[in-house]
Amino acid sequence: MPQRADCIARAETYFDNGSFVKDLARLVAIETESQNPDQHGELYTYLTNEMAPLLADMGFVTEIFDNSDDMGGPILVGERIENPDYFTILTYGHGDVIRAQTDQWREGLHPFKLVVEGEKIYGRGTADNKSQHLINLSALSFVLRERGSLGFNVKIIIETSEETGSAGLAEFFTEHKERLAADVLIASDGPRLQPDVPTVFMGTRGGLNFDLNVNLREGANHSGNWGGLLADPAIILAHAIATITDQRGQINIPEWRPTSLTPEIRKALHGLPVGGGGPEISKDWGEEGLDPAERAFGWNSFAVLAMKSGVPEAPVNAISGNASATCQLRYVVGTDIDDIIPALRRHLDENGFSQVEITPSEKGFFKATRLDPNHPWVDFVVKSVEQTSGKPPHILPNLAGSLPNDTFTDILGLPTIWVPHSYGGCSQHAPNEHILGSISRDALRNMTGLFWDITERGNQVG
Repeated sequence: MPQRADCIARAETYFDNGSFVKDLARLVAIETESQNPDQHGELYTYLTNEMAPLLADMGFVTEIFDNSDDMGGPILVGERIENPDYFTILTYGHGDVIRAQTDQWREGLHPFKLVVEGEKIYGRGTADNKSQHLINLSALSFVLRERGSLGFNVKIIIETSEETGSAGLAEFFTEHKERLAADVLIASDGPRLQPDVPTVFMGTRGGLNFDLNVNLREGANHSGNWGGLLADPAIILAHAIATITDQRGQINIPEWRPTSLTPEIRKALHGLPVGGGGPEISKDWGEEGLDPAERAFGWNSFAVLAMKSGVPEAPVNAISGNASATCQLRYVVGTDIDDIIPALRRHLDENGFSQVEITPSEKGFFKATRLDPNHPWVDFVVKSVEQTSGKPPHILPNLAGSLPNDTFTDILGLPTIWVPHSYGGCSQHAPNEHILGSISRDALRNMTGLFWDITERGNQVG
């Protein structure tokens, strides 16, 4: 009779004998930079040469769709329908990666060549997101091999545009809503709160980027001849940005200050660690009166991502004619997304900065989402992961970062459960991206146990 422990042992062997690293190396070698138009063909290669055969071996029927959005890459849909009367799990991954930044990786590393150094497994996409969906699909395959069937239906979406804002995904979901119908999303992306403790989260903060520009004149003018006579756009812009928050980053725009940090959410966030494996948290930064977990997961944050005036790499003695900054608001559920930019416009005008232009980013953005931590699926997943790992997982109402979770919640109407397999210090979106072998092995065990437990419970879940 098939046993849970035997199935989890398959997952351990898969990692211990090097098969996981070998499979991941093939995925990493495909240069799926969705931000680089020259690599568009690689997005198809990833789905056609790797994902489709992997899923076919597991009894999935797959189809690859062109993206209706010119900014987006292809989308793979896979289905394994064992019985129309069974409930259905939808899972997700993205095969695209951020720009390689090849010349910034340290000596001995290359973004598209997997390198193992002790605990660390380096390569672009190792953390975000190739290892994460490889782990989940492998876990499903172990249950299939051990039992011969799953006892539930599975549908899968592998997109290739997440790093460009999941261009076209919402439209695709709307068009194929019936085909993608399911009972729950169980997927993986993002980091654990601590490397050695599993995390379960049920939503994300939203993100909206925009540019602030001050354009006063064409060209630059000699600072000796014109200093004190010409308004400096960089100074104007700096003062305008300084009105958005105070000196510790507390937001001054009332419409940007959320009302959704309820006592229930504060209770759920109480005591959760943040910043594991990353830089030291600034003690006197962010909303006063909130602990770090509340600031990261329950509040909005404003950031200046980049600023420019003149030629920073080769400055000259001249007053520039323009200045610009790329900014971002990360926001939680309860923030009126349609009023973010209008509220900023009103704020700048009221503070005497009507000459500051606001240009929303052309790239897509992700909306904020959140699922009740007391949802039955949350309880089930948490108990399963705790049984396998021997540790109570950290439970987050929403991740601090952003994902296209709103397409699953708002369009497909699904409860969403995310079990991340990375950690905060993984250098995601940066040179030297990597995962930890210990997390990957633990994640293979946890996800195998979870899918086994779903099989055992059948339609009693949810």
